[in-house]
Amino acid sequence: MAHIYNFNPGPAMLPRPVLEEVQRDLLDYKGRGLSVMEMSHRSREYMAINAEAAALVKELLGVPEGYHVLFLQGGASTQFAMAPLNFLPPGATADYIITGAWSEKAFEEAGKVGKPHVAATTKSENYRRIPSLGEINLSPDPVYVHFTSNNTIFGTQWGALPTFGDRTLVADMSSDFMSRPVDVAPYGLIYAGAQKNIGPAGVTIVIIRDEWLGKAPPTLPAMLRYDIHAKNDSLYNTPNTFGIYVTSLVLRWLRDQGGLEAVARRNEEKAQVIYDAIDASDGFYRGHAEPRSRSLMNITYRLPSEELEKAFVREAAEQGFIGLAGHRSVGGIRASTYNAMTHEGCQALAEFMQEFLRTHG
Repeated sequence: MAHIYNFNPGPAMLPRPVLEEVQRDLLDYKGRGLSVMEMSHRSREYMAINAEAAALVKELLGVPEGYHVLFLQGGASTQFAMAPLNFLPPGATADYIITGAWSEKAFEEAGKVGKPHVAATTKSENYRRIPSLGEINLSPDPVYVHFTSNNTIFGTQWGALPTFGDRTLVADMSSDFMSRPVDVAPYGLIYAGAQKNIGPAGVTIVIIRDEWLGKAPPTLPAMLRYDIHAKNDSLYNTPNTFGIYVTSLVLRWLRDQGGLEAVARRNEEKAQVIYDAIDASDGFYRGHAEPRSRSLMNITYRLPSEELEKAFVREAAEQGFIGLAGHRSVGGIRASTYNAMTHEGCQALAEFMQEFLRTHG
């Protein structure tokens, strides 16, 4: 099998040891005689997988007492509506910090439920940066403050995650979840699609403060209520059993890498290899994000012309680098360097960038 370097933005690459374990257990899970895909979600074997995955999330993030970990479906896009449906009562306000396309969508969904307020936005700059704390204008008494920790499309990321005194935070961490340590205590809700850093597409992780579970209006349908899912340990309906099983293996792998502090150091080092190639190119490669807002997960940059960008993507694919085309709203190149991407892969891409500059610059 030809070796490739998978820089896709999501669904993204998974750690090879995890894929090999899945392959070994695919037809016969631990001698049970059937695949995880065939198991009842009420079986003892699957319930153990489900419980282990939740425990690993808590262990890796150091989640304090008073929180539930849930495995839901529908991606972050469902969470855009589910959060305000549960927690934004009529007449109340929630603050949204808009830093990209996904926070735009979250704000729009909240507007169908209640009164969201734009506390800050960098849209006029095509989301090249994260706003400074001094630019953020919060409402007097918001129910929560919502932000997106990493912007997959634009390649920007909060370097230090914001806090605002005693105001409760809600965060979409889909594209940098489990890529670094996070203090969970200021958050009422954290949600993330698994398909970037910790598993396959189809699993959504939710970390929710217990005292928030009773806030949903009684008219809200059961499938949209966090308290129903928490009461049933994410087993109210048939969950994505196979996806949660793979996620549990990735979480184990992260633990075995030394935990999130070690993972964060590695992510910083491997992203810097590519940023160094950008910065050393004398403007041939131009980063979309301002340096202080650069993402460690999604590295976005342009070349001098669209023709060169197309040639770059084509020649890179010929050399085994896939998933490098940028999103249509930004264009150019995007290298997604999630947890499973290796330092070797980033170094190989940087060397290809240097050679492409030499032959096309």
